[in-house]
Amino acid sequence: MENNEENVIAASTLIIFRDTDEGPPELLMVERSAKMVFAAGAAVFPGGRVDEGDYIYADAMDSGLERDEAAARIGAIRETLEEAGLALGIEGVSDQNQIEQARAALHDSKTIGDICDSFGWQLNLDALTPWSRWRPPAFEIKRIFDTRFYIVNAGQDNHLAKVDATENRTLFWASAHEVLRRADLDPKTSDDAVHIIFPTRRNLERLAQFDDFEATKKHALEYPAAMVKTYTEKRDDGMYLCIPDGHGYPVIEEAFEQAKRG
Repeated sequence: MENNEENVIAASTLIIFRDTDEGPPELLMVERSAKMVFAAGAAVFPGGRVDEGDYIYADAMDSGLERDEAAARIGAIRETLEEAGLALGIEGVSDQNQIEQARAALHDSKTIGDICDSFGWQLNLDALTPWSRWRPPAFEIKRIFDTRFYIVNAGQDNHLAKVDATENRTLFWASAHEVLRRADLDPKTSDDAVHIIFPTRRNLERLAQFDDFEATKKHALEYPAAMVKTYTEKRDDGMYLCIPDGHGYPVIEEAFEQAKRG
């Protein structure tokens, strides 16, 4: 079945790296509320749908990017500010108090353009590096999210990430390897267990191949963020959920009954 473009929702996600003194960088994960329609209770990267205000601000900026690309990056920056209280890809932020005020304004339905104008902020869309772009099949869901993933380096600063407690219930920093380990724990016997969906697992496996942000960014530039369209395949031992090869993912399939979907 072909995707109905009228049901496609543009979305964007920011994969945030934080350097550590030892070992691989940590990534910011947010655990979604169990009441959410999509990916309820799952640990995901910060992000969400691209709003009309993001497109309006993209039109007002001279970013040199295509409109949809600019709006998606703006949306990823805005969602991260709203969901985690982090001002990444934003220049001119003077203190944490400004961030809290901006976050409250977003919750009060102000646009990111209004907020930037109010505080004199500038968005640096080049701070975000395209990582991937995913679109699921339409056979089992009514709403189809066309999601662009970006990576960004938050450095070693003590970032005061704080959950918004609306769409998400908590957040945590952990390496890609650690999130995957926790995802394999039994939630009935371990309080550390987390739930991740098929796209998140595939991206964590890909991220886990690298020891630092620069290596990850180099890899991302070697694999331009072309559309990754998931599909199902019937085999002798059952159905599989798959993605095409050639996008940089080390694992491209999972048994359908094991794959967790939104």
